[in-house]
Amino acid sequence: MDPVSINLPNLEVTSMGMYVLLGILAFVAFLVLRSIVRVVPEYQRLVIFTLGRCDGQKGPGIVIVLPIVQQAVTVDLREAYIEVAHQTCITKDNAPIGIDFLLYWKVIDATLTVVSVRDFSGAAQGIAMTTLRAVVGDIPLDDVLAQRERINTILRTKLDEVTERWGVKVTNVEIREIVPPRDVQEAMNKQMTAERTRRAMVLEADGQKQAAITVAEGQKQSEILKAEGAKQAAILAAEATRQRSILEAEGYALALKQVFDQAKGIDDKTMALQYLEALKSIGRSESSKWIIPAELTGMVQRIGANLTK
Repeated sequence: MDPVSINLPNLEVTSMGMYVLLGILAFVAFLVLRSIVRVVPEYQRLVIFTLGRCDGQKGPGIVIVLPIVQQAVTVDLREAYIEVAHQTCITKDNAPIGIDFLLYWKVIDATLTVVSVRDFSGAAQGIAMTTLRAVVGDIPLDDVLAQRERINTILRTKLDEVTERWGVKVTNVEIREIVPPRDVQEAMNKQMTAERTRRAMVLEADGQKQAAITVAEGQKQSEILKAEGAKQAAILAAEATRQRSILEAEGYALALKQVFDQAKGIDDKTMALQYLEALKSIGRSESSKWIIPAELTGMVQRIGANLTK
């Protein structure tokens, strides 16, 4: 009985040690498996070196890397940017100016990026500053301030020529801020103030011009309306006069017609009496000479003949 009771704790200790050992082995196997089997995402590539010799890039997906024999360098293919700090450059007309910009880049050849350059970020920042000074040195100050897009294009082209051998593509360059010298800033402020004053004066003059044109147009329209009114009034007056003349002429013609119609019914006796009345009037006049028409003799004879009947 005693030997059996003594051996049970030893067996328990031995089983626990086996579990610990198995756990350690499993952990080591997991680490080894993890170092051998690499899962590469779509935006990365692995550059494999076998005993120091570059075997190219691999991925995406599952990549087997032999421990000790092979080494893998991870390269990110996503677009990144480098912030180039504020730099003082001298323009073509010897004016100091401060510029800072952003450099956007992406890897197009992972193998060249690993093999050709040790620290691309530092190298790109250094070449960017040097290129910026060279580009700004060929441009006058006014063009630097006014042609930002042109400077961006020139910088991108020149940087791309350098970084191409590193397997990197410069996608874009954006100047973020340009700080001209203090005296230039003061001159620009004065120029801006003068320009705003000029625009205000031009706008005021244009307003006065438009107002004068509007007043003149109003007066013109008023005179035209007055002339049209006078013309219409004259036309109406002339039309009224014409209508009155027509009516008077028609009345006179109607009166003559009535006289003529009445005269057709007068006989010779009535005419003789009218002639006698005329002679009486002539006799009562103060004239010393009488002029008697030749027709009067025939008229008297007709009167006598009518009276004898």
